[in-house]
Amino acid sequence: MPLALLALAIGAFGIGTTEFVMMGLLPDVADDLHISIPTAGHLVSAYALGVVIGAPLLAALTARLSRRHVLISLMALFVAGNALSALAPGYDSLLAARFLSGLPHGAFFGVGAVVATGMVPPHRKARSVSLMFLGLTVANVAGVPVATLMGQHLGWRATFLAVSAIGVAAIASLALLLPRHHTPSAGHAPAASLRGELAALRSLPVWLALLTTVAGFGALFAAYSYVTPMLMDSAGYAESSVTLLLALFGVGATAGNLLGGRLADHSLRRTLFGGLSSLAAVLVLFPLLMRSEWSAALAVTLLGMAAFVTGSPLQLMVMEKASAAPSLASSANQAAFNLANAGGAWIGGLSLAAGFGTTSPALAGAGLAVLGLGVAAVAYAVDHRRAPATHPARVIASHVPEPAGTLHR
Repeated sequence: MPLALLALAIGAFGIGTTEFVMMGLLPDVADDLHISIPTAGHLVSAYALGVVIGAPLLAALTARLSRRHVLISLMALFVAGNALSALAPGYDSLLAARFLSGLPHGAFFGVGAVVATGMVPPHRKARSVSLMFLGLTVANVAGVPVATLMGQHLGWRATFLAVSAIGVAAIASLALLLPRHHTPSAGHAPAASLRGELAALRSLPVWLALLTTVAGFGALFAAYSYVTPMLMDSAGYAESSVTLLLALFGVGATAGNLLGGRLADHSLRRTLFGGLSSLAAVLVLFPLLMRSEWSAALAVTLLGMAAFVTGSPLQLMVMEKASAAPSLASSANQAAFNLANAGGAWIGGLSLAAGFGTTSPALAGAGLAVLGLGVAAVAYAVDHRRAPATHPARVIASHVPEPAGTLHR
């Protein structure tokens, strides 16, 4: 695999760390800024809102620019947002800085996925995406716990300065490792206009792919958002043990991400259907597995693995369906991921509020996974009616205009 994928993974590691570390720092931030924890929780929402707005907007506005320059610029915006977070004098300025930090998130992963697939042969495209996402999953294993401990001992501002430093390292890596130039191939497509980029998102298959992401990852977050009370109230773990168990989730997510990339290069559809089916099965078994400590640890690991098996297939499927605007579609998929985060947590919360029990969010998540399977089946039927079956990697290779190593449009 090209060494340039390491630069993308470093950027993904920084983004994954800053996205999730705020959840562990909420008490510290609330105490320092003299606000309530629910009010501090809006800092998490501000970041997510930045992702949802910034992902399609920045991808569309930068569609005609060099992808190398776009990735470096997005990471520079990421550094600025985290540095401003560290220096924020009060709650309102920190809220704005968190929103700014979220803006480049989706576009970076979206453009990065297109760059990653452009640097490898068709039969390795899914693996290239999974290697970029590896930075995101490793952030849950190492980045977030270390950054949380740093914030607890050195102050939460030190955490965001450290994340800014990771962003600077990512910029240096991108500048050093990503190819600077390319030679357009014969028949190289001209750069798409903003109108052309947006027009590519009007097709039904693209929206079905995005809805699959919302439902599939909504299933994950319906359960994962409430996994701490499940582990403490149902499995009997002490609060001090939860951090280690969440690291097990990251281990499972990392393994599932790498497995999904390898399997999707052989069969994207089968990997997607298999991943969603496995996720539904794990969530159905969650109430049973949460009855003892060892099985609860297994459940958390399997949850991460089953959910992230679908990551690379979903990203590639969206890029395939919007072949005229892969960067925009890929970025929109990141916005869909964050909608899944918010929507899944809301649906899981409804089951708790209704009095169905501590583990009921997992069963709500299972329902969302089944819904994702249904949407994926409809998408398959639509594809089958429109054109004869074609290997997804070849579809991407034939429609995405850039040859291997190309970073421009």
